[in-house]
Amino acid sequence: MLNREHYFSLGSFAHKALWQEEEPLWAPLTRLEAYLKNFPHKIAITIPPGVHLDRPELISIGAGTVLEPGVMIQGPCILGSGCVVRHGAYLRGFVICGNYCAIGHSAEIKDSILLDSAAATHFTYVGDSIVGSFANLGAGVKCSNLRLDRREIVISGIGEKQKTGLKKLGAIIGDRVQVGCNSVLNPGTLIGRDSTVAPLLSLSGVIPPQSVVSDRNPFKIDPRLFPLVGSLHAP
Repeated sequence: MLNREHYFSLGSFAHKALWQEEEPLWAPLTRLEAYLKNFPHKIAITIPPGVHLDRPELISIGAGTVLEPGVMIQGPCILGSGCVVRHGAYLRGFVICGNYCAIGHSAEIKDSILLDSAAATHFTYVGDSIVGSFANLGAGVKCSNLRLDRREIVISGIGEKQKTGLKKLGAIIGDRVQVGCNSVLNPGTLIGRDSTVAPLLSLSGVIPPQSVVSDRNPFKIDPRLFPLVGSLHAP
């Protein structure tokens, strides 16, 4: 359930070098700082009025990307081609967005990776997280990255609990996952590809691929893929 193929198909993603075989899903986040600082940064657009770049020498922006007034980008950061970043969005450093990503109004993103065509819409918070291709975070979704007690984040929900060695870890969200408005993904939440999460939920643990999660239907799982996870339940 923690294998990369249950979450991502890296395909043509330009930064797939962050992933290595036989390592935890969250390991690419631990390499972000070194990767971004050594990246040959280039800004391929004209920065419009009202956009603020902090440490622009550590910022890359691809052709065709649109930045609306009020956007704040703190380097190091990579924005791919054809992205749109709406008014008031804050990219708070150590962020990689692939091509054709959408960042909504007043969204905040830090220490995170968004694969191609991922969307973090208005009023979202994405901290220390990975968001898969064509995944969509509805308005107000929060990827919480820090436990209230500040202790190490542990992955739970299937089999033995797995220590991460991290004090900060948000969510790992697979390709084509849809997360409904105002849901909270607690630290260390893993959502497998092609899953749907209803609005207004608080989630934690490991959610298998192709799940449908709601207050009425906690998990709907294809037993042909995961015959041993029937005991999972919503938090």
